[in-house]
Amino acid sequence: MNKHLHKILVCLTCLVLGYQYGRAQVAPSVPQLKNMAFQITAGSQGFGVDFKYGITNNLSARLGGSFLPVKANNVFNFSSFESNINAKANFNNVHLYADFTPFESVSWLRLVGGAGYLFKASGNMDVIPTGSYKVANYTISKEELGLMNVDMSWKGVAPYVGLGFLNAFPKSRFNVNLDLGTYYVGAPKSTVVGTQLLAENYRLEPQLDENMKDYKWLPVMQVNFNFKIR
Repeated sequence: MNKHLHKILVCLTCLVLGYQYGRAQVAPSVPQLKNMAFQITAGSQGFGVDFKYGITNNLSARLGGSFLPVKANNVFNFSSFESNINAKANFNNVHLYADFTPFESVSWLRLVGGAGYLFKASGNMDVIPTGSYKVANYTISKEELGLMNVDMSWKGVAPYVGLGFLNAFPKSRFNVNLDLGTYYVGAPKSTVVGTQLLAENYRLEPQLDENMKDYKWLPVMQVNFNFKIR
């Protein structure tokens, strides 16, 4: 009796172990959680924030936005025309990039590609006369001259390509890396609006467009401060 019981216990043990081994072979593996981080950016396209997600060991995506408001007064003057010239630039965008590390042995180098949507990208200049202007024997006051505004703007989807330096994700909790790249924004569109005697300066728009036709690339240089979420 004891011999038969022993055989039964051995068989049952073998069956249980075999069943557990079979389950281990067919059970789906639990996916590993990928790297996640957010970064604060500062550079030529202003300040911004990105969310980063690691898709594979050498491929990640980042979604974010940046803004650049700059103002400067009297950046230059006309020698024969007394005026205040106030300039400002705005560059506001949302973007989606992919970071790819092509060589595992060179993990500090990344290829970056993607696109941004420029919902405001412009350079603007206000010309405000502050003195009179003499033509022959006639003096024209600043009120008669009027005001003039010149605007150069880009808008829409802009492809982006560049290089990233240093690791995309922190090895512990924090790191810093660098991006160098460019947007292809196309040629800007100019708008000239004047009042009084300066009202006719809208005729300058075709010439301004011609002068700016080669300004189709917008360089980007920025430093990224990365904070690892997991």
